[in-house]
Amino acid sequence: MHAQLKRRSLVNAIAASAALVVAPRLARSQAWPAGRVTFIVPFPAGAATDITGRIIAEKLTQMWGQPVVIDNKGGGNGLPAAEAAARARPDGQTLFLTSAMTHAVNPWLYDKLPYHPLDDFEPVSQFARLPFVVLVPADSPLKTLADLTALLKTQPGRHNFGAGSLPARIASEMYRQLAGVDALHIGYKSNPQAFPDLLSGRLTFMTIDTTNGRLQIDGGRMRGLAVTTTARDAKLTQVPSAVEAGLPDFLLSTWTGFYAPKGTPRDLVRRIQSDIVAACNDPQVLARFDALGGRPVTSTPEEFAAFTRAEIERWGKIIKSANIKLD
Repeated sequence: MHAQLKRRSLVNAIAASAALVVAPRLARSQAWPAGRVTFIVPFPAGAATDITGRIIAEKLTQMWGQPVVIDNKGGGNGLPAAEAAARARPDGQTLFLTSAMTHAVNPWLYDKLPYHPLDDFEPVSQFARLPFVVLVPADSPLKTLADLTALLKTQPGRHNFGAGSLPARIASEMYRQLAGVDALHIGYKSNPQAFPDLLSGRLTFMTIDTTNGRLQIDGGRMRGLAVTTTARDAKLTQVPSAVEAGLPDFLLSTWTGFYAPKGTPRDLVRRIQSDIVAACNDPQVLARFDALGGRPVTSTPEEFAAFTRAEIERWGKIIKSANIKLD
């Protein structure tokens, strides 16, 4: 799949460059935004990307004087949402707020995608970086990651883990590989949809982003066994790091970011990026992010383009190493 990405990138470069010559002049001659701005999100309501996206959407609504709405297109591992975003008019009225799933993971799991993560989008800005946390129910007898590993080793194939996104699944698969344990994957449309099954005992554990994980831990419903970082998370100080938990190589973070459809005028991309950065630095926005356990992480369009290319390579190495395939 990666070779196909490179070939298509070369073929589309000439056509894209022609559009970019005319596009900036069009942007300067038109008032923007002319109406509602839509953020397409490849997850249902309640997912971490949706929660944080709504915070920024509210602030940008104030800044732009036009409504900024979230269009949740969950399911299908983000393919329907990515295709819709790629085919949207390149006028700045539609942006794709997505994660590593669509732009770094899917290229390695699908032989053919209905979109190209590099050629069909204009990178705008990174938005967040999130490590993962391993969760069990708060009343589980499992107190540590070592307890979970010991249980799975003594009862191979008898326990399930859930995931509502490909990055979350890959994080769990990475744990399985590093710990040398066996467990069965059960898929969901979003990570929060798996919570009832985790609490009821159908699932033994799950590994999700720290935004949703912290909400469950702070709410007293779940216990964190490890965070996929070298040091403890500042907002989850009660949860050991992967190093402390005995798996020093269990280090992984996902991310989110904004893309525009290919052909969106370059100066318009820069204005949107500048406004997103300003919104992310607003004290009230920062306070709301802080309550969720994180801070926005922004970048220039050029930095985000380079980051996307590097992430495709990084996730590819993880997926190939763990021999992860779609069910």
